Amino acid sequence: MFTADVVIPVYRPDEKLIKIIDRLHRQKMKPGKIILINTGRKYYEDFFGEEDPAKLYSDVSVTHITEDEFDHGAARDMGIKMSQADAVICMTDDALPVDANLIGELVRPLADGIAQSSYARQLPGKASSVYEAASRCFNYPAAPCVKSREDLATMGIKTFFCSDVCAAHLRKTYDELGGFDRNIIFNEDMIYARKLIDAGYHIAYVPSARVLHSHDYNAVQYFKRSFDLGVSHAQYPDVFGDVSSESEGLKLIKKTVLFYIKKGEGIRIPQMLFYNACKYAGYRAGKAYKHLPASVLPVLSLNSRYFSHIQH
Repeated sequence: MFTADVVIPVYRPDEKLIKIIDRLHRQKMKPGKIILINTGRKYYEDFFGEEDPAKLYSDVSVTHITEDEFDHGAARDMGIKMSQADAVICMTDDALPVDANLIGELVRPLADGIAQSSYARQLPGKASSVYEAASRCFNYPAAPCVKSREDLATMGIKTFFCSDVCAAHLRKTYDELGGFDRNIIFNEDMIYARKLIDAGYHIAYVPSARVLHSHDYNAVQYFKRSFDLGVSHAQYPDVFGDVSSESEGLKLIKKTVLFYIKKGEGIRIPQMLFYNACKYAGYRAGKAYKHLPASVLPVLSLNSRYFSHIQH
């Protein structure tokens, strides 16, 4: 029988994590383990108290690390190394399963030998902005697909788009390729996905596996997140150098304008264009981060602690 565990990096848990664990326990295909890698013991213990899910459920474990120890690749790798399952599902602590079919649908392409990684469809929450809803619609359409290196010429960067908000990875392939890179600002999922594609493996997008997940950032937060994206692209020219992310950004803007018009929100288009200008400015600054003063890098980043660990 094909088995799957779930790894969730946790930071300052809230009620959503309780709901996530509850819905994972209600899955038709149940996870063998739910492995929590928590950053900051105090936040965790202050929230859960005696209701620690690792004490309430035999299939839940928690490992505490400090904020200085946190790394997007290393934290997930730590959890994956605790699993003996055929596949490991990486989720974030704010990705809420929509129904009981998430795990079964997500790992099906892996169990069937169709792909070595797969990722779920992300749907915006009811309170999400039109801007976030448009972004989710663009990046997570209704049609499934399986991607390989033959698609690089036509799909570009989308070929190895694979979000660890909710993604499953075949363990034996993960180990073969060396897993997630460490000491990484973020984008560990796409960097690993490019390894898959370059090795001749496949990535499946599975829209029947669904989670609720969206962020309503302000303009400064969009800038900072895009700055971190630019940094990761600058650090991995072998991954991102032969594909264009700017072209995907232009496609997103065009489709977002149409989305706004369809929703009767045309009055908000100037705000949308401003957000995209902030994202583009952040991305370009991130790409040029080596030419910026070291003192400003933490200010420009959503992951300010990262810059205390790298040589500038």
